[in-house]
Amino acid sequence: MTLHSLRLKFKKKHWIAISLVIAIGLLYWLSLPALLFNDPYSTVLNDRHGNLLSASIANDGQWRFPLTQQVPKKFAIALVQAEDKRFYHHPGVDFFALVRATQQNLRAWKIVSGGSTLSMQVIRLARKKKSRTFFEKIIELILATRLEWRYSKDEILSLYTTHAPMGGNVVGLEAACWRYFGRSTAEISWAEAATLAVLPNAPSLMHLGKNRLRLKNKRNRLLAKLSSSGYFDTLTLKLAQDEPLPESPLPLPRLAPHLLNRAIADGKSQQKITTSVEGSLQLRTTEILSDHYQRLKINGVFNTAAIIAEVKTGNVLAYVGNTLSGKENNEEVDVIAAPRSTGSILKPFLFAAMLNEGKMLPGKLWPDVPTLISGFSPKNFSKEFDGAVPAHAALIRSLNIPAVYELQEYRYEKFYDLLKNIGITTLSKPASHYGLSLILGGAEATLWDITGTYASLARTLNHYFETPGKNRYSKNDFHSLTYIANSKKAVEAKEETSWLSAASVYLTFDALKELYRPGEGSGWKNFSSTKKIAWKTGTSFGFRDGWAVGVNPDYVVGVWVGNADGEGRPNLTGTETAAPILFDLFSMLPGNAWFQAPESEMEKIAVCKKSGHRATELCNEVDTIKIYHAGLTTLPCPYHKKIFLSADQKFRVHANCESLSQMVEVSWFVLPPVEEHYYKIKHPGYHSLPPFRKDCSPTNTIALMDIVYPKYNSKVVVPIELDGSSGNLVFEAAHRNKDATIFWHLDGNFIASTKKTHKLALQPKPGNHILLLIDDSGESLSRPFSTISTR
Repeated sequence: MTLHSLRLKFKKKHWIAISLVIAIGLLYWLSLPALLFNDPYSTVLNDRHGNLLSASIANDGQWRFPLTQQVPKKFAIALVQAEDKRFYHHPGVDFFALVRATQQNLRAWKIVSGGSTLSMQVIRLARKKKSRTFFEKIIELILATRLEWRYSKDEILSLYTTHAPMGGNVVGLEAACWRYFGRSTAEISWAEAATLAVLPNAPSLMHLGKNRLRLKNKRNRLLAKLSSSGYFDTLTLKLAQDEPLPESPLPLPRLAPHLLNRAIADGKSQQKITTSVEGSLQLRTTEILSDHYQRLKINGVFNTAAIIAEVKTGNVLAYVGNTLSGKENNEEVDVIAAPRSTGSILKPFLFAAMLNEGKMLPGKLWPDVPTLISGFSPKNFSKEFDGAVPAHAALIRSLNIPAVYELQEYRYEKFYDLLKNIGITTLSKPASHYGLSLILGGAEATLWDITGTYASLARTLNHYFETPGKNRYSKNDFHSLTYIANSKKAVEAKEETSWLSAASVYLTFDALKELYRPGEGSGWKNFSSTKKIAWKTGTSFGFRDGWAVGVNPDYVVGVWVGNADGEGRPNLTGTETAAPILFDLFSMLPGNAWFQAPESEMEKIAVCKKSGHRATELCNEVDTIKIYHAGLTTLPCPYHKKIFLSADQKFRVHANCESLSQMVEVSWFVLPPVEEHYYKIKHPGYHSLPPFRKDCSPTNTIALMDIVYPKYNSKVVVPIELDGSSGNLVFEAAHRNKDATIFWHLDGNFIASTKKTHKLALQPKPGNHILLLIDDSGESLSRPFSTISTR
């Protein structure tokens, strides 16, 4: 063989060797799976300080918490001393331990020691259900060294700590600490750390009635080793060895089960979630709701929910989705996330919107009379009428009829868009579906959205003062609440306007801070509170939902009371059921701040004390108030009229029947006839217009009478009596002169006359009709309507 051929043969073998080394190296490098563990994990919910609120069991029935990022020092020391003393110095395999284990096994003629390092044990945990053979041991040795290339020692320790079996269906250190000791990993003692360090190699020792002495002896030997190594003194050793073993697995905390379910539904399953919740506040909120539940369940009301959040960030501090009242009472339903009928809880948003657009002043009078608008007939909770009510009084009294008139003027389409813009996400149907009922609970919303929207209003007002100049607003101030700690909010350049102005919000909150409120169905209630809060209640139709929401510059609190299945109960109202909880929750919150008035957006004006409109020279009683500058465009007082009286001021006169020198000019507060009819019942001090003197023919400048029912061009259904016959329709009219006689005509035929109380029962046939009223002074009034028979 020539030298040249020898060289060629050598080169060939050289390249084969190199290729073989590369192949082996590549196989070694790729031998460790990219995803080492594919186990399902528990979903873990922590408060803002890292304390456990709630957790769900993993899909395989194990309590296995997500990866532990930082292993507690005590446990790390105990584990390394018990399992792998040279852990921080070997490359994944401890050859000294392997030689020692081999010698021990040969002497005993059985396997008494495996010599496995923690790295090898991580590989064994990852390669589940593999038989413990010599070949498998070789694989573990190889993969353990590869593991050390990919992970740091702390990361390997973390992998082991998360996946080590701890007895029963408990896996990993965190789950074991809570199941066996009822505390976090940071709080465990040396005895507890030692117990858990020796457990993974013999998890069967953790049994309620078996092997307890063996486990304790094993733990105490490790404690003695730790003491002799200088980790603690002999006194600590004695105290640690005297600590008893846990008696039985403990239930995990269930402080926020509904928030846990919400997080899972939000796509955070199998994660460890640090929330913004304040654990102590969550616990106290749960206790307060539980206390009130004891009272409410007597009336068959079984579900309550409450949420507390910071105004500045929208961070949730307490989230109690339901009282734990039993599965039979639907305790699993998270009412905070459930759409419910809003009742009156949206009325402050309309009040602020009307102020914002200059459509009213806070004290403007609105009609509170029997009303029919395109077939929609709103009713007040009390079934009574005040005739006319100031807007701010109607707001705190939750009167429905004035609110409908407000919405009619604002337009429900615009209000629908406003609600969506400021944070109500449950308006799934077009605006026309809700119509004017939108303000009375015709739509559904969640406690989450409503509470968040009240917070957004407060945030807008607070932030107004943070930026000088013209551009003080950001529409991003209207954002949802969040339960994730340290979540970032979008930052937007400041604008000149937002959905609602700071002044309109301030005036709304100012109206809502009144503590003296009507208790629906139980008279007025004076709530006691050491804090100033703007608050509103709401009650849905059929007594199904009781709402209360309160806000100050720092906090917002939302409360819902009812039955999750929608069953209504007597006296289930916001004022009676939810408001007491609201005030109890606010009482435990710190601070007592109140909102600063945005003076630069406000103007001081004179308003008529009786009508709430801008004052005219005819208003004899005037108040000075501050309003949002858009209110300067509102109409002046339309209710004060200039009239002329006789010298004795008993009768109205005019130039055709009295000399100018004998006439007395006065200003008179005059409501429309129907409003006056109900207003004077509630306001004895109201004076109707004096009648005209007999020799003075009435002028038509002020209407003397009006028809309460039926409304103009309305369609009226004729009732059917129990015997099947047609029932009566009760028509009603109002007249300013209490002594006036009204003559009733139907379709040109005289029917009857009434005096003082102008009500008449009639039985008109189905079809179109005209009702004509003529009073004894000759004034007339007609009203077209139609009747429909259901027979």
